[in-house]
This record gives sequence, C-alpha cells and structure tokens, in this order.
Amino acid sequence: MNPPRLLLSLALLTLPAAHAQTTPAPPASPLPAPLSTSLTVPGDLRPDAPELAARGQYAVGVRTLNLVNPGQQDIVNARDGVVPTYDRPLTVEVWYPTAGRSGSGLTTYSDVLGSAPDKPFLTRGRANRAAPPLKGEAFPLVILSHGYAGSRVLMTYLAENLASKGYVVVAIDHTDSTHGNRAAFASTLLNRALDDNFVISEMARLGAAGSGSPLSGVVDADRTAIVGYSMGGYGALNAAGAGYGPQMAPLVPGKGFAARQAGNYQVDPRIKAVVAFAPWGGDAAVRGIGVNFGGKYGFWEDAGLQNLKVPTLFVVGDRDDVSHYEGGVKPLFENAVNAERYMLVYQNALHNVAPNPAPAESFASFGDYMHYAEPAWDSARLNNINQHFVTAFLNLKLKGDQSAAEYLNVPVPVSNNAKYSRNADGTPRADDTYWKGFKDRTARGLELYHLMPKQ
Repeated sequence: MNPPRLLLSLALLTLPAAHAQTTPAPPASPLPAPLSTSLTVPGDLRPDAPELAARGQYAVGVRTLNLVNPGQQDIVNARDGVVPTYDRPLTVEVWYPTAGRSGSGLTTYSDVLGSAPDKPFLTRGRANRAAPPLKGEAFPLVILSHGYAGSRVLMTYLAENLASKGYVVVAIDHTDSTHGNRAAFASTLLNRALDDNFVISEMARLGAAGSGSPLSGVVDADRTAIVGYSMGGYGALNAAGAGYGPQMAPLVPGKGFAARQAGNYQVDPRIKAVVAFAPWGGDAAVRGIGVNFGGKYGFWEDAGLQNLKVPTLFVVGDRDDVSHYEGGVKPLFENAVNAERYMLVYQNALHNVAPNPAPAESFASFGDYMHYAEPAWDSARLNNINQHFVTAFLNLKLKGDQSAAEYLNVPVPVSNNAKYSRNADGTPRADDTYWKGFKDRTARGLELYHLMPKQ
C-alpha cells in the first residue's frame, strides 16, 4: 500500500471525493491455462514453497458483483460538521470452487497504478470467469480487505489459492480507498469495518437457499474470516471486536466514529477468525502521520484490544516502516489478551508482506514499484509462505481440521534455530525441531509466536 504516513495529513481527512472509477470485469479467455511452474501468475509455486502453499482440489470460478450499502455516512462530502448520507457502492470480486481440474482456468484482473489511475494494467489468474459454482456444499466465507490505497485484486494469489481449497473468497474494493478512487482518509477510517460487516451480510443473503443468486447454497457465512492488509487489518480487528479509543473520534467528521468505539457495538457472531497482515493503527503508526493524541496503542486502549476474542493471526515484517513492529503490531499481538493469537514475523521485511508481486508496469516508477516490493524478500516467496500459514490457520479455525495445528505450533519460534534431523527414510529423529511443511534449508528468516487467551 502507499504508506499512510506519506499520504495522510489532517487536511486529507476532508478532501473532496475523486470521481469514482469501477473497472468492468474482463471477458473470459477462450484459452485454457497452461499448468507450468512459471511465475507469470501470482501464487504459482516456487520449488521451495512450503507444503500448504499448493493449490487445493478444486478448480476456481470468479465473478464480479456490484453491491450498494444504502444510507451510509458520506464522509467525503461532510461540511461544517454536517455529514450527509448516500448509497455507498462497493464492487467485490468473488472466487469459489467450480467443476474442473485444480489449477485450470485463465482470466485477467484489471487494476491501475497509484501514480496513473487512468492507465489500467492486467494481472493473470488461474480462474474461470463466470463459471458456475460447485453445488452440494456450503463453503466457509473469507472477506479480503486491501490497504490504503489498494484494490480488490491486490492479493489474487491468496484469493485463488483459498478458493481452490474450499472457501468462498470475497475481496472488496473499498470506495474512497482504491488506486483509482482515493479520497478523504477519514472515509477509510470509518468505513473499513462497516464495509466488512455489510459484505458478510450480503454474502449470507446471496448464499441463502432460494436467493436466486448463482451463489445460492454455496456460502456458509456462519463460518467467516476477515483477512485484511494494513488498513484492511485495521478494519478487520475492529470488525472482530477491537473497539477504538475515544481519543480518535476527532479524525472523522460528525459523531459516526463513536459507534466503532469499545463497548459501543456488537460483534457479528459469524466472524470466527481474523488474519491481520501488517495492521495499521498502532501507536508508532499514528505518531508516524503526525497524530499525537492517540490512545495507549494508537487507535486502541486496553479495553478495546481486550474485546478482540476471535482467533487472530498477525503477519508482519520486523522492519515495517508504516504499521511498525515495535510500538506497532507487536503490542497489538501481545495485548489482545482475550484472543488466541499467532504472530508470523518476516525478518528484515518492511510493510509489503501481503500483496501480489510488483507488476511489470510499475518498474518505471520507484514509488509504484515499492508499493508492492520487499527489498529483502522475493514477493513470490512471501506469497507462498502466506498461502501456507493462512491455509493452516483457516483450516484449523473455520473447518476444525486439528491436523493443521501442527503447522502453526512450531517446535522453536525462530526458524533459523530449527534443526533438520531426519532418518534415511525421511522420518524425523528425536532431535528434529524443523518447522512442519518446510523443506530442508527453506525455513529461514521467519519467526512464529503463539499466545493463548488469559480466560
């Protein structure tokens, strides 16, 4: 994402809206996707990918939906403390299991660069555009929420991968917060959790028996996870219970932010898990944009973090210069004391631990390139590791697959300290402490911590 500290000043909180741009869904390609090891498609496996990064048993379908959330606060057009209402448009991309061979299919996803919102580029995907969903089973729901600015196709590597494993994945274009439609940051502050909640309810409606939607009977919204990156992580934590502190109310016009404060709202019980990639909003992140009136943990106080009670996987670079690690994500992990939580740490990584690899179109602009890239990590490697651990976490928490816990409860928390010790037949010796699912010499530069709720 473009770092909020570079984009945000207090003046930005009330910028007028840019003209909304919604890119139409590209037509389906008539050509089958080649099954190869080429990294031309985000999410394809490197030879050193961990075990659970591999695609699942299903072919993947994808379609674009245009949703409208009526009667929402129009933060962008607030004037003199008066906040009008409007019908808030939300374009979403939906991936789901379909009939066919796993890994088959070919489509493209259209996005724009942050520096050139009038110039679209295409990203390839291994999905079948508008294919009929596989019937006979309702699959758990995953909401995918991008950063500021971002798009619904910023993490297609993860969306397609999860859908191939039996999930319905819905990625949101958060209005006022995309590459092509970036407006007042205050809109993002208020609307992230509200968008997540609305889309959960819409997917439950569309997935209900007799809805008339192609998704009827396919979606089990009672088993929902929210996966959010940066500002998406900020909103996911709030949607799952981490109410904001009262100090932050002045950042949003009117009194709308009060509804997202600790103790002022009920958590949707359908939310069963959260994955927060580099979640923004901690103390160091808030101070980094010049706001010095935050709470103990930036947007949160102890009471707010203690209201987070669903299992949460934090993913962060220990050199994150946007959300920050020390003083940022790490204290959120440590002080959400009523939730079971994991924290995966990429050593020497900055903020961009979640997106697709940088598109070739970004290479001409250092700023656009660094919106995606990690100097110390190959992005395809990050993508594969994310696929592995998010799969383990969601399989455990949404599907109840207890065998997935073996991939999360690692013998030693720092991968560089793990010992690979195997018998001739490949079985572990008594002194083996290597991380499950990683090939010899590949569990490097990672840390994984696990804390249980205090009650």
